[in-house]
Amino acid sequence: MEGVLTTDFVTAALVVVGFVITVILAIYAIRRARKARQRQIDEVGEERVPLAAKPQRPILRAEDVSPEEKPTPPRKETPRPQAEVARPVPPARAPAPDTQDKPAQATPPAAEPEARPVIPEKVRAPEISLPIEKPRKLEVLPKPKARDAAALAPGLARTRAGWVSRLGQLFAGKREIDPALMEEVEKVLLTADIGVRTSQKLLEEIRTSLGKRELSDPKAVWGYLRKRSIDFLRVDAPPVDFARAKPFVLLTIGVNGSGKTTTIGKLAAKLRAEGKSVLLAAGDTFRAAATEQLEIWGNRVGAPVVRGKEGGDPSSVIFDGIKRAGAEHIDVVIADTAGRLHTKTDLMEELQKVRRVAGKALDGAPHETWLVIDATSGQNAIAQAQIFAQAMSVTGIVLTKLDGTAKGGVILGIADQLGIPVRYIGIGERVEDLREFDPEEFVEALFDNADVATEVAC
Repeated sequence: MEGVLTTDFVTAALVVVGFVITVILAIYAIRRARKARQRQIDEVGEERVPLAAKPQRPILRAEDVSPEEKPTPPRKETPRPQAEVARPVPPARAPAPDTQDKPAQATPPAAEPEARPVIPEKVRAPEISLPIEKPRKLEVLPKPKARDAAALAPGLARTRAGWVSRLGQLFAGKREIDPALMEEVEKVLLTADIGVRTSQKLLEEIRTSLGKRELSDPKAVWGYLRKRSIDFLRVDAPPVDFARAKPFVLLTIGVNGSGKTTTIGKLAAKLRAEGKSVLLAAGDTFRAAATEQLEIWGNRVGAPVVRGKEGGDPSSVIFDGIKRAGAEHIDVVIADTAGRLHTKTDLMEELQKVRRVAGKALDGAPHETWLVIDATSGQNAIAQAQIFAQAMSVTGIVLTKLDGTAKGGVILGIADQLGIPVRYIGIGERVEDLREFDPEEFVEALFDNADVATEVAC
């Protein structure tokens, strides 16, 4: 037992001794580090000793030391120079050799107020001269010109190759128009998806408005068709002003597959490029993956998306979106709705409920209601527009997929029969392919080279 206790005692003693040695070494190391640090401080202090002779080199001290000492001296010493500035009026006595020390201490304060006001100007100047936001605004201001028929023409190639080309072939090589040719023109117009009513209106105006001489001239008839097409499309409506309300609420409606969600995403991208903040309300709660598709666009363009439960009430989603936009000071709210057949009365009544709820969330909302129409539907698009316009106050038309159909002439029938302005047209998959509609540009691209071919043939 004694041997065991002795062994344990020795082990404990060794542990204690080791611990003490470790502590001593640590203390020694700390002291050496402190001494080394003190030497560095002393060396720095020796370099700063000449700065104490401020009276001899006041300008150098103010320029070199002021950035470090600026937080403390300016507030405390600024009143002293002002009081002592009055004393330098009789400084002629200061040069006396007996008073070299005291005047030398009085002169630095007089030099400091002259030097220190100059230093803040040098420091603040770069801060003021960095207008980072101005270049960004300059990038937003220049907008692409509306008249760009050359860029629009490829998207209308199929429509131009349809009824426009057939009319050009009828007029080609004809020096005058006979009754038989007018019958052929009537057939082309009636089958051009313009609509029977608009086609008959055009033919009647051609017969009554043109004289005998002009009526026999293919160039005059062709020119009249172009002029009247522009008149049909130029609906008397003010341009869309997204700044007239905040948030500005835009409601999109249309049948299934018309391209509403894609149009919303492209329009959001354009508005974001103009510097506007945008919120997307996923009101299509019935179509599978409709909300996910909208969220992809929202992430791509930097726009928040308000969504609800699948199969839930779309009105509540749009209501929440408008309220959130108002709270976060967002500029534009674009609300998606579920696609519905224009022949379903109950679904059309649901659209009216969406509009009423939007008005409760914000007075005057929705500020615009746009009907998105698939151009490939042809004359059926006119029937869709008529029924939607009866159920809702449609303020604009967006005609999509013009690049994939020869039935683009339907836009003339919609504008003529309903008097609703066309706001945008889609001629491709890219964001820039959603183009703001311009009647003159559209007609110029639609009739591109058709009348030229007639003129050459004649």
